[in-house]
Amino acid sequence: MLTTAQVQEIRSRFAVFRDKIYLNSCSQGALSDSVRSGLDDYLASWDQHGSPWDIWIDKYEQARGTFARFLGAQSDEVAILPSASAGVNSIASALSFQERRKVTLGAFEFPTMGHVWLAQRPRGAEIQFVEAAGDRMPVDNYESAIDRNTLIVPVTGLCFMNGWRSEVRKLVALAHSRGALVLLDDYQDCGTRPVDVKDLDVDIYVSGTLKYLLGPPGLAMMYVRPELAQTLAPTISGWFAQVNPFAFDVRTLDLSPTARRFEAGTPPIPNIYAATKGIELLQSIGLSEVATHIAKLTTALLEGAREMGIQIKTPLDSVGPLTVLKCKDSETMVAKLAARQVVVSNRKDGLRIACHVYNTTEDIDAVLEALKQNLDLLVREESPANKG
Repeated sequence: MLTTAQVQEIRSRFAVFRDKIYLNSCSQGALSDSVRSGLDDYLASWDQHGSPWDIWIDKYEQARGTFARFLGAQSDEVAILPSASAGVNSIASALSFQERRKVTLGAFEFPTMGHVWLAQRPRGAEIQFVEAAGDRMPVDNYESAIDRNTLIVPVTGLCFMNGWRSEVRKLVALAHSRGALVLLDDYQDCGTRPVDVKDLDVDIYVSGTLKYLLGPPGLAMMYVRPELAQTLAPTISGWFAQVNPFAFDVRTLDLSPTARRFEAGTPPIPNIYAATKGIELLQSIGLSEVATHIAKLTTALLEGAREMGIQIKTPLDSVGPLTVLKCKDSETMVAKLAARQVVVSNRKDGLRIACHVYNTTEDIDAVLEALKQNLDLLVREESPANKG
C-alpha cells in the first residue's frame, strides 16, 4: 500500500491540486509534470529539427512497445489509433456479416459502441441490445442472446453511467463457448489496476489515454489477438496500415501482417510523446499499488455516502474507481461542488466521483462535506432517519 508521503509526492506532480480537489478522472485525467514534459519534448524536437520524421517514427514505435507491455501483449499485436472509435470502426469494417450476423451488446455500453455497430446494418449486421437488471448487467442476461448467429460481443469493462464493473471473464467464456468474438472496451477502467489481455482471453481490447492513463485526448491503443488479426482486412485504411508506409505506392494495398493493419493515417505524434509519459508514471508507481489505493478511497466514499442515506447507483459488489450517486438535479449538484473547488461530473441523474492514485482521504472528506451541505439535491434512501 502506498504511504501518505508517497501519495503526497505523486500528488505534487499535478498542478491542478494547488487550487482544486480533482475527482473527475472518469472524464479526463489530471495533467502531470511528466506528461507536460513529454509535450515540451515534442515541441523542442519540432523547433530544433523542423520535420524530424525519423525521430518521430522511432517515438511512435517506442510507444507501441510501451502500450504492449502495459497490456501484457507483444508490440506486433497492438495498433496505435487516434480514438477508440477509430479502432472499433476498423474492426467492424473487416468483419463479414454473411454467416454470423448478430452483434450482441449490453445497454451499459458507451454510445460510440452502439453507433459503430448500428452503422453496420446496411452491410447485414443485426444489432441486439441486452437489457440491464437495474444497475447491473449480469452475464445471465446475455445467456439467451448469444447464440450460434452471434458474431461479436462488445462489452465495456466499466459502465460510464453507474460504475458497474462487467463480469468480463464469465462473458468471454460464454461468448467463446458459442463461437463469438469478444471486444473489451476498457476505456473507463484502464490505468486503475493491472491489465493482462492474454489472461483475460479477449479477442480485441481497446482503450484510450485521456482518462485514468493520465494522457491527452486523441490517442488510443488496440490489441487484436494475432490469429484473428491475420484473418481481418479492414476496408477503412491508410498509408500507416501498410507493410511499408514510406513506399509511397498509390497503386498497391499491402496491409501490414501485424495489428498495424488497423491503423490508417499519420500518427498523432504530439499525443504519443505525452501519453507514454503518463503510462510510464503509472508503471513507476505500480498498478497493483494504484488499485489498492483507489479501493481504499472508494470504500471511504461509499461508507460516507451510506451514512448520509444517499442512494448509490454503483452496485456495492462491483466497485471500481467510479462511484455514482443518485441526484434530483445532477447539473446543479456539479455546479455546487465546483463552487467549493471540487471537480466532478454527471450523467443523467448520476453524480460521478472518480478516484485515482493522486487523490487523498482529505479529498474524500471534502467531497462528503460538500454533499452533506447539499443533501436536498441528492436522492436518499427511505429510512426513519432521513424521512421528511
